[in-house]
Amino acid sequence: MTTLPDQRPESLGGYIVHNLPFPKVLNEDTLALLKQMTPIQIEQVYSIAYLHSYGQDSPFFAGLTNGVLLGSRDPQTGYTYANPRGHDMITGEETQWVVLPNEGTVHAFTVCYFGSEEFLPECPFVLALIEFEGANTLFLTRLLGVDQASLDWIGMKVTAKYLRNSKLKPTDVYFVPRE
Repeated sequence: MTTLPDQRPESLGGYIVHNLPFPKVLNEDTLALLKQMTPIQIEQVYSIAYLHSYGQDSPFFAGLTNGVLLGSRDPQTGYTYANPRGHDMITGEETQWVVLPNEGTVHAFTVCYFGSEEFLPECPFVLALIEFEGANTLFLTRLLGVDQASLDWIGMKVTAKYLRNSKLKPTDVYFVPRE
């Protein structure tokens, strides 16, 4: 016959408990006060594994990982998007992948003095719309290697650079002034 333990093992479990008053003496008056008790709150670490799919845009991110910038082209009209797009926005036809040049021109830019949590340490930073020969739309990206903002940046020739250790994010590609 197996003997069962008479006590469960305990640990703190990583909880932080808030609002846990309880009367030391239990009688009718103190039990009635329990209805007015502030709700107990338990603070604990919560973790979840999140599986995200890039779906039809997967080739774009695989390209960035390998130092290749891909765009999308409507096979009927030849309209070329400088960003991933599964279907043409006018005809609705499925697009085809095309390799974009690693060089382009600054069409417009803005200096960001505030950004999301990920970019706060890098503020201020420059976002630029890059124009590619053969593409009908612009590509929004980071512009690095520039100093004081200047309208002279408009029309500046730039070259794509890629993170060595891909994060599989659009920020894996950025542009710098062409040397």
